Amino acid sequence: MSNPILEIKHLKKSFGQNEVLKDISMTIHQGEVISIIGSSGSGKSTFLRSINLLEEPTAGEILFHGENVLEKGYDLTAYREKLGMVFQSFNLFNNLNVLENAVVAQTTVLKRERAEAETIAKENLEKVGLGKQYWAAKPSQLSGGQKQRVAIARALSVNPEALLFDEPTSALDPEMVGEVLKTMQELAHSGLTMIIVTHEMEFARDVSDRVIFMDKGVIAEEGTPEQIFETPTQERTKEFLKRFLG
Repeated sequence: MSNPILEIKHLKKSFGQNEVLKDISMTIHQGEVISIIGSSGSGKSTFLRSINLLEEPTAGEILFHGENVLEKGYDLTAYREKLGMVFQSFNLFNNLNVLENAVVAQTTVLKRERAEAETIAKENLEKVGLGKQYWAAKPSQLSGGQKQRVAIARALSVNPEALLFDEPTSALDPEMVGEVLKTMQELAHSGLTMIIVTHEMEFARDVSDRVIFMDKGVIAEEGTPEQIFETPTQERTKEFLKRFLG
């Protein structure tokens, strides 16, 4: 397999007395699509937010190309630029139009020239199915599915090495879910490294190289989609899938 982009070693996260992540280790390779499934409260979103350091881990290591990003003096801004994040609540700037939303991080954080930033933003908006007619629109004029696709285009525009998705469809109406999943499916086929917290089981089964089932703050089971969905070995996985897949 290709070199690992990320190695997570013995990661823990507590909020006060509540230990949400209990000793999680995993390796993420370039071009891999990993889906993280599990019940609400199993620690999935906290795990994703800890990888991106939106939450500071209580213990453990996060190695990015072999270097521990939690060590003093590591350039965290550069690290965060390499990991795009797509949230369930879009997090768009409501006062900026669609194009500006995809440009602003490029010019402020990456210090790109305006013209280059616009070209890249437009390419990525086209890629997620939002052509020229959408670029001047404000977020308030868009559907939830369109907003989420703007958020994906914005994340792509800073050339991340991996994209993290935190339940990107959970705030959407059912008819909007498909368009966002289709966009993500296309990205998965393009070779982008993706880590996706999701409750869309069919999607996880269809696009993932690996599926991770989290339960009570640990990785209870991991394997290929076939292994996890067709022949899970852990009782907890079986129970969860039975509930979820009826």
